[in-house]
Amino acid sequence: MALPIEQYALVGDRRTGALVGTDGSIDWLCLPAFDSPACFAALLGTEDHGRWQLCPAEEYEVSRRYVGNSTVLETTFTTAGGEVVLVDAMPREEDRADVVRRVRGVRGTVRMRHDWRVRFDYGHVVPWVRRRTVDGEQVITAVGGPDQLVLHGPRLPEAVDHRHADEFDVSAGEELLFSTTWIPSYASPSGLGPVADRISATVVEDERWAEVCRTDVPHADLVARSLVTLRLMTDEVTGGIVAAPTTSLPEEFGGERNWDYRYCWLRDSALTIGALVRGGYTEEAALWRSWLLRAVAGDPQDVQIMYALDGSRRLPEMTLDHLPGYAGSRPVRIGNGAAGQRQLDVFGEVMIGLGELRDAVGHADDHAWALQRSLVEGLVGSWDVADNGLWEIRGPQRHFTQSRAMVWAAFDRAVRAVEEFGLDGPVERWRATRDVVGAQVLDQGYDPVRNTFLQSYGGTEVDASLLVLPRTGIVAGDDPRMLGTIEAVERDLMRDGLLLRYRTGSGVDGLSGDEHPFLACSFWLVSAYAGAGRLDDATALFDRLCALANDVGLLSEEYDVTHGRMAGNFPQAFSHLALVRAAFDLRDAGAGAGSSPVGAAG
Repeated sequence: MALPIEQYALVGDRRTGALVGTDGSIDWLCLPAFDSPACFAALLGTEDHGRWQLCPAEEYEVSRRYVGNSTVLETTFTTAGGEVVLVDAMPREEDRADVVRRVRGVRGTVRMRHDWRVRFDYGHVVPWVRRRTVDGEQVITAVGGPDQLVLHGPRLPEAVDHRHADEFDVSAGEELLFSTTWIPSYASPSGLGPVADRISATVVEDERWAEVCRTDVPHADLVARSLVTLRLMTDEVTGGIVAAPTTSLPEEFGGERNWDYRYCWLRDSALTIGALVRGGYTEEAALWRSWLLRAVAGDPQDVQIMYALDGSRRLPEMTLDHLPGYAGSRPVRIGNGAAGQRQLDVFGEVMIGLGELRDAVGHADDHAWALQRSLVEGLVGSWDVADNGLWEIRGPQRHFTQSRAMVWAAFDRAVRAVEEFGLDGPVERWRATRDVVGAQVLDQGYDPVRNTFLQSYGGTEVDASLLVLPRTGIVAGDDPRMLGTIEAVERDLMRDGLLLRYRTGSGVDGLSGDEHPFLACSFWLVSAYAGAGRLDDATALFDRLCALANDVGLLSEEYDVTHGRMAGNFPQAFSHLALVRAAFDLRDAGAGAGSSPVGAAG
């Protein structure tokens, strides 16, 4: 069985990423892209579904950290006989993908175990593996279908029962460098060249990027780690950000709530723009904006809520029945059927994100505005319909209050763009539509008896997404209606001090089973507390949430409070985005900078 989710860390090259466990095993890696089939898939099965492990062959203690603010991972193994350090990195290359692993002896002598098991197509295909001499060096190549992996190293493992294994001693001062390189199966493995110097170059490049990050916020180092992680989960060529580099890590262990998050949600891309702007990365936000504009180009009626990294629209959902799933959680899914859903809130998120960037740079981009104008015009005649909502429910569509408030925000940001930047557009029509939408939300989305906004029109349930209403501007954070909503959310959705998205027992999502508190929702509560003037509550909750980050500062989608473990896909962009926003909301509310986060990387 795979390790607990929190015992993994992410390394990557901004085109894909590997999950490395505290046992030195790469249990998840899709090559050459985030949404490619996995060649190491032990995360969702067993070691026979593919892994690459380097660890002591004897009992050990382990600690790890990212090197500074980089994406280079350093794992220290301590045994009775000595200490070794394993360094993992994925240097950026143009036409290939490299995973570089350096083993260095620190003191004494440690017996190491090496296990290289390649299984293409999500653990389904056993490759053709052979030892070859390439450019005068012994290498091992594994070929299957379109993929080829090439293992380099000073001591190559031997073939043992459809895997390659070895044991060797590492003494103080000794260093061994291994690398696995992906190239197309038809390509020659010659001329790949050395990769040793790329580890240091990766550290330098990452730390130079992180220097820009704002530090005048609570838990500044965890904010920086969140931004570095968001950058790592972004394709450097297309600008698309994946919601997570994994699929089917369960929201309920042993249950069916297992989804593929290796795609780009418009919502996440828009929120990333806002996070970058607030973090000090105005120029970098343009890459995310470019992806966003390309993705939504065309007829506004054809806008999807998510796309592939390259902007592809078809993401057919299927199950991989040969995989037993993480902790027996089945089915394992690839693709995502929610791509065809109607989620009206994405229009508001897109308009808010692009508006934040426009405000930050002080001028408008003509191309971006032309597309925004088209989106809003298309929304004029199509906003008053039911949708699947922010949570991508697979039950009947409803008139979700948060979705409708985001529609209001879309028209509001369009009106403000005309009024504040002198842009061209039918502002009177937009303003009138905005007012109609706003009146409807405040009437049908609000229960005056209970003094709370509602999950959907005509319903009785509340929803954690209501906490983001003040961000749209439709209601102030200290408005009595929001104060009542915060209290209702606390009363109905709080589980052991953290928030659920909604009550799954209401049947709204059309799925069986339960789920754990959703970390982004609890960060939204931090922001809501700050807006309501409850700064002590906001600070206390933010401190607690930051303490839930693992030892290298990463967060999953959900948290199982009962068993003290992470749940859901990992690391989760939505959680890190909400953390960044909560930190700046706390600062803006006067909470100031706080202490270093528990578990954050140095």
